[in-house]
Amino acid sequence: MNRREFIATAAVATSSPILLGMTRKAEDIAPVIGTGEHKYQCIHNWGELPNDYSWQTTHNVTTDSEGHVYITHQGVGKKMDTVLVFDPKGKFVRSFGKEWHGGGHGIEIRKEGKEEFIYLSNTWTPDLKLVKTTLKGDVVWKQGRPECKEYEAKEDPKDPKKKIVPPYNPTNICFTSDGGFIVGDGYGSNYMQIFDKDAKLVKVFGGSGSGKGQLATPHGQWIDDRNKEKAVLVVCDRANARLSRYTLDGVAIDATESGKVVLFPAHAKTRGDVLLVPDLHARVSLFDKENKPIVHLGDDEVWRKKVLDGFKIRSQPKEWLAGKFVHPHDACFDKDGNIFVVEWVSTGRVTLLKKMV
Repeated sequence: MNRREFIATAAVATSSPILLGMTRKAEDIAPVIGTGEHKYQCIHNWGELPNDYSWQTTHNVTTDSEGHVYITHQGVGKKMDTVLVFDPKGKFVRSFGKEWHGGGHGIEIRKEGKEEFIYLSNTWTPDLKLVKTTLKGDVVWKQGRPECKEYEAKEDPKDPKKKIVPPYNPTNICFTSDGGFIVGDGYGSNYMQIFDKDAKLVKVFGGSGSGKGQLATPHGQWIDDRNKEKAVLVVCDRANARLSRYTLDGVAIDATESGKVVLFPAHAKTRGDVLLVPDLHARVSLFDKENKPIVHLGDDEVWRKKVLDGFKIRSQPKEWLAGKFVHPHDACFDKDGNIFVVEWVSTGRVTLLKKMV
């Protein structure tokens, strides 16, 4: 997460909360938040870490077919594995990826044939940008910078003798139905890349800007197939404070109004007719099939102003309130409709939103 960018765009965080449902006092350890059919018991600090382990800024989360939970953290101190795996009850199972320390970011899992594989985007590592592994961390393939014109070194307009190398720091991956995948260069040059099932680059689109089809920190993306006849790519166009939509071959469709629907969207997932968007400005949003807000979980304007005031709270766990979020960086559904949320905070935090039946 880029602190400078965060500060520069904090002004969009002043919109009013929508449909926040609190059925217990904020002092409760595990309050129920949400509304209607979307109420959740909020269980913070989920998962039992090994004694010799500590979170170093949690980043992303996903689950496999058996309900195991896979979490990445960046790695900003003592060198340790960047991927941790827990069983559905929160018991530690295994960890791997010490070689990606300092770069741990996006993680997704897909079943291919009879086996499941992990796809990782390691944002700040110099060479291991994209990695595919087994569920136990055995590397299948790895990639560095894309070889295409968009990422070729260019002449420096200020000094023709120098070359400028476009940065490439991918943040997240999502899967296409034909076996391929799409990568967002969220901390690099603001491009999206489409890869085929053989991990070969097919197309690059997007690029820096705020116009139609342009992007500013495309931090996360997902194939929204809630309309089975017209699936689209939803991109969390974070610094533009909007959700941008494209056809599956990268043609721009539309975008939400900046700062009106989302504040600082980090990623997106779907389950049934619901779109899930963790928002770094202190809330987790659920949208219906028409992309209208169902509920912004944890939303509180007063709390959000405190969170964004110098960003001191992210390093002060004693100030965090039960039922509230600081900086949700990723979230995912499990098979039962529960939601796991991981936050961009210095000590790391994993929250289980247990769906109320």
